[in-house]
Amino acid sequence: MKINKFHHIAIICSDYERSKHFYVDILKCSVIRETFRSQRNSYKLDLQVGDQDIIELFSFPSPPPRRTGPEPCGLRHLAFSVDNLDETINYLTSQGIEVEPVRLDELTGKRFTFFKDPDGLPLELYEE
Repeated sequence: MKINKFHHIAIICSDYERSKHFYVDILKCSVIRETFRSQRNSYKLDLQVGDQDIIELFSFPSPPPRRTGPEPCGLRHLAFSVDNLDETINYLTSQGIEVEPVRLDELTGKRFTFFKDPDGLPLELYEE
């Protein structure tokens, strides 16, 4: 068996329009397709991130809230690669997004930081 790559990452949001604005207008993900699934009263928004990565953004009626600290087992965060961390941080803060102080990865020597999506999902920026 051989796994080639990630196909997509799925995110369930509590407020579809707010999250759509965040991922499309602020993070500049491109819309691949938007589908309303009437049998589930749910939207599915396929978003292009970079050259080949995909986020599937789902809305469901009354999803349970995300558990917070102490951190539960499971997916911890999503990390986005950026060329210029300072430029990206300045852009996000100009959009009203709170960004944590920059840290240094002690294993690679690379700089990184975190911010959150509208539902509190931790998102990392990792400078390449």
